[in-house]
Amino acid sequence: MIQLTASPTSALVDEPIHIRATGLNPFQVVVFVASMKNEKGNLFVSQAFYRANEVGEVDLEHASALGGDYVGVHPMGLFWSMKPEKMLTRNIKRRVMNSPDLVELKLYDLNKSSFPFAKSKDIPKASLTVERWYVAPGVTRTQVRDGRIRGALFIPPGAGPFPAIIDMFGAAGGLIEFRASLLASRGFATLALAFIDYEELPSDSEELDLEYFEEAVNFLLRHPKVLGPGIGIVSVCKGAELGLSMAIHLKQITAAVLINGTNFVFQNIQKYHGQVKQPLPFIPELISRNALGLVEFRHFVGDPRDEAVRPFLLPIEKAQGQFLFIVGEADKNIHSKICAEHAIERLKSNGKNNWALLSYPGAGHLIEPPYTPVCYASWVSNVPILWGGEVIPHAAAQEHSWKEIQKFLRKHLLPRPTSHL
Repeated sequence: MIQLTASPTSALVDEPIHIRATGLNPFQVVVFVASMKNEKGNLFVSQAFYRANEVGEVDLEHASALGGDYVGVHPMGLFWSMKPEKMLTRNIKRRVMNSPDLVELKLYDLNKSSFPFAKSKDIPKASLTVERWYVAPGVTRTQVRDGRIRGALFIPPGAGPFPAIIDMFGAAGGLIEFRASLLASRGFATLALAFIDYEELPSDSEELDLEYFEEAVNFLLRHPKVLGPGIGIVSVCKGAELGLSMAIHLKQITAAVLINGTNFVFQNIQKYHGQVKQPLPFIPELISRNALGLVEFRHFVGDPRDEAVRPFLLPIEKAQGQFLFIVGEADKNIHSKICAEHAIERLKSNGKNNWALLSYPGAGHLIEPPYTPVCYASWVSNVPILWGGEVIPHAAAQEHSWKEIQKFLRKHLLPRPTSHL
């Protein structure tokens, strides 16, 4: 009897699942198909071909995919290789509470199925559904409307106090919570912070007031379940630029994770208690499109080595906290590796060693929690943006960096144990 098993069948989205098929004929070739509909009803699908071993089993922990959406031994390949049926669709989880992603796994006999397998009307040899959660049991979510601050606060279960983090995304705006809910599931009190195009926040602001982010820091530190005295930042793209500015100006920032961001001010004026930092001017002519018509912003955003960019560089050497730079070397949105290396050189030239760098060949711009569909390009405000990245190395970067982010935050936000002589 053919059986398809997955263990566990319900888990956080950043947890691996052990998938096996048994009861096959020796050396039979089969196709595994994974499919999921997101909150908007968009379908994501992957498929991979495997050959059973001499006893009629396929164990994805050890078996090598022969073809399909990936090749080689990749136990979670069916999850991160899922592609949208509707091109340029990014899977952004919005309703993180009480609403898991449901991934359907199906097993077909290669010799008796019609192509394409993802849309086959044939009856699968076996199937099952697994739940992928973005929040662990006991994590609470509170909508935040405190003064100007807009966001969502996630608190882990237990008495606390917990190390605290502000989580920020890019210039597309809105409130994105899936990383914050996962970080809370891993023991961090996390504020998903909106800063543009959400509720009363302006949809397109020429100025960003760093006092807003300072208010968010102080709000978080006042919470009775927050450890303090410092907090961390996890940020990407425009959020990483702002995270760097926060680390420079706010002594409460102890640890900053900056994912594929610039080390200079771009697009928006930054203001802080009367200080004004002008942004690098727009040069629309530098926006380029690839052969598929996807917009590549890298040259438009700027290169920190250029003389013209120098006046807009952020004085990172003034920051007191620790930095973890995470860069995808195939980022098509920002010269992220060059920006990180330039920032590190500035720290080193000022006698600082408060940094670490994770640089991933083949990874693109959107380095997110692991085992989620890799996004190469997507629509943002009716613009088809190229993020870059090759599926297998990008997925590996997401898996490795997620563990390193948590390790870095714990190291610099939790008190060090005292030694007793």
